[in-house]
Amino acid sequence: MSTEQNRNDVLPSAPWANLRLRSDCLKRLRCFFAARDFLEVDTPLLSADTVVDRFIEPMKVSIPDSEGSAHSKGMFLQTSPEFAMKRLLAAGADAIYQVAHAFRASEQGPWHNPEFTMVEWYRVGDDYEAGMSLLETVADELLGTPPCQRLTYQSAFETFAEIEPFSTPHKDLVAVLEKRCISIPQSLNRDDRDQLLNLLLAELIEPNLGDEVPVILYDYPASQAALAKVREDDIPVAERFELYFRGIELANGYHELLDAEVLMQRNRSINDQRSRDGRSRLPEKSRLIRAMEQGLPPCCGVALGFDRLVMMLAGAESIDRVIAFPIDRA
Repeated sequence: MSTEQNRNDVLPSAPWANLRLRSDCLKRLRCFFAARDFLEVDTPLLSADTVVDRFIEPMKVSIPDSEGSAHSKGMFLQTSPEFAMKRLLAAGADAIYQVAHAFRASEQGPWHNPEFTMVEWYRVGDDYEAGMSLLETVADELLGTPPCQRLTYQSAFETFAEIEPFSTPHKDLVAVLEKRCISIPQSLNRDDRDQLLNLLLAELIEPNLGDEVPVILYDYPASQAALAKVREDDIPVAERFELYFRGIELANGYHELLDAEVLMQRNRSINDQRSRDGRSRLPEKSRLIRAMEQGLPPCCGVALGFDRLVMMLAGAESIDRVIAFPIDRA
């Protein structure tokens, strides 16, 4: 490595102006939540539990036992503080937020760093509408844009992909991708509806969201509910919503699932998908499951990608320009 490379490796990748902007944004965010009587909380980064997600890969850590023997305890660096924060809700918390570092393996690029900052909040008593309204208020406060627009997942597909996403046959989804000259990765199963929809979303929908004002996309397919409730309409939909601005996803929110047994069923199903995808299975039982069995109160929760928010405010084209030391300099 040259002297110049050594020097660059030591220095922060973000200019001071962006780091000051980041600090100012954190101050404004904390003032926002304090004004609404949210309690700032701090939960562990290391946990025996982790979110069971088909596509999110947690980082595993081995903790030597207290005797220093060869035996070690396997734990996870958290992909989000969700599990621990919900345990606080089950213990009596009312309105909480956290500014937390989160970790996800194999995520690196202009919009991703394996270690990143997530702002997550929950408020007991908020229904689906209240959860989206609070996210709109956060976006207005921090982005300084006109009020958000709302768009259903179905309407977005009908507008930008000219298909109905819930009932269109798999072969017709493939035909749309081929007609639009969108490359289908060899690893993608053409019989996997959610993978096809995710590719269409990334290529045809997301680039059109939030050019002028932020957009909240909502009512996702029930098969993509994650930890959200499913509303049993004529076509069941997940009460899940995401904030987009200038084509980039900034936040993901749920009208939270409360039923522990349903979450266990989803965990088993997702682990089966992970196995088929060649990924390792993740722990299906957790302290969150036990807390939900004791009673998780009705609530809404949102996770906001703070680094991406700062990128928008700074006009930065890479996450490296808004964090001091990305993975290559950590």
